[in-house]
Amino acid sequence: MTKTPLADRIRPKTLDEFVGQKHLVGRGGIIKKLIKSDQLPSMIFWGPPGSGKTTLAQVIANTTKSHFSSNSAVSTTLADVRKIVQEAKERLEAYHQKTIFFLDEIHRFNKAQQDAFLPHVEKGTIILIGATTENPSFEVIGPLLSRSRVFVLNQLNLEELKEIVDRGLIELKAKIEPDAFDFVIQASNGDARVSLNAIEIASSLIKTNQKITVQLIKDVFQKQSLLYDRMGDEHYNTISAFIKSMRASDPDAALYYLARMVEAGEDPLFIARRMVIFASEDIGMAQPTALVVANEIFRACDAIGYPECAINLAHGVVYLAKAPKDRSAYNGLRSAQKDVKEHGNLPIPLEILNAPTKLMEELGYGKGYEPYPQNKSLLPKKLKGKKYYLQKKT
Repeated sequence: MTKTPLADRIRPKTLDEFVGQKHLVGRGGIIKKLIKSDQLPSMIFWGPPGSGKTTLAQVIANTTKSHFSSNSAVSTTLADVRKIVQEAKERLEAYHQKTIFFLDEIHRFNKAQQDAFLPHVEKGTIILIGATTENPSFEVIGPLLSRSRVFVLNQLNLEELKEIVDRGLIELKAKIEPDAFDFVIQASNGDARVSLNAIEIASSLIKTNQKITVQLIKDVFQKQSLLYDRMGDEHYNTISAFIKSMRASDPDAALYYLARMVEAGEDPLFIARRMVIFASEDIGMAQPTALVVANEIFRACDAIGYPECAINLAHGVVYLAKAPKDRSAYNGLRSAQKDVKEHGNLPIPLEILNAPTKLMEELGYGKGYEPYPQNKSLLPKKLKGKKYYLQKKT
């Protein structure tokens, strides 16, 4: 019996076999046109999990007869990038074959790592296809974005999922009850990988000629890492929605995303830790006691644990969502950090330096120091008068 996952065994090899994303690969689709014109640029595929980002990249490589190198930003190093680029250069020179460098989860690469692609993308040594579930405007550096085309992939609809599941059942030589089939489609949340993994696991648990039942499918889905991988996309998507709901002062949405994490068994201390950060980053000076409440929630979760600490989390979430918001302290820190990176360690004014020795006193250390100066800037000379903390107007 093959150990290759079902999703890989039935992965489409041509555009005609590819399911979904008709706006990109259907009749008149932009990617279809780019392939036909042999003018493939580097690309960023932005879309939800299971929408076909990896598959589409492979199909493009097959169609253009390009070498395909598939990598994940989670495990790929700069040394790996250099090796792949060097091989791509040699391949292009020796065989005139292009290389498509597919990088999954490109948003996990930092600025320096993304910078490493720029010269090779510019020269055409590689065609980079980066895949991300995060908004590339925020997660991909500007220079790389300007040298790439961003394509948005949509969540697969029910009909598209049905077609993919049908293919999977044929490959598995498995039969499924109609109610079980419908449950798979609905519970997969538009993610083809989730639906295929579910029927593959279910088919392995039944005897030959037995049908996959709705109860079996429910058992597969219950508390399944298929639905919520703590190291995968859904983990980051959910915590992001959770934070943004509190930021928007929407306690209902925040409670909903909290419930999704709680039901999936997310570490309560991970959730509480993000709430502590949120209390300072987003509420800050508008209600300084929010940090006290968030810290107490964290301690309660640490002491009590599940299932009861979910109540503490809910209490804290509603409090933080309804609290007034003020990012002035956070923004001030980021602005000051920018100046530190730009100017380095500028000389500190002598008047606020201690003078433990006679020589230092003679040199002016501590001279003119006032413990409670009025409207006087104590910043380095180059930054005199600079304002980092811009108090929010009420």
